[in-house]
Amino acid sequence: MYFEFTHRVGIKVRFHDLRHSHASQLLRAGVSPKVVQERLGHGTVGITLDIYSHILPGIQEEAVRKLDLALRAAIANQHASQLV
Repeated sequence: MYFEFTHRVGIKVRFHDLRHSHASQLLRAGVSPKVVQERLGHGTVGITLDIYSHILPGIQEEAVRKLDLALRAAIANQHASQLV
């Protein structure tokens, strides 16, 4: 089923295409896969992760970067408290 506005501009967009774009953009924006799963109505977060795993490499890199920053801050705080 195509939307009426797409006929006017000559673009064919299915509802599923919009749904997929919505989920992909949420994951790229760092929204929890669990939240995306709930929005899409998937039975488990595993289904969502299986379908959208192509989005995850960038998310994984961001998670590692955030973990690295947190660990560095914790080490710096530990070191600072030992100096006092």
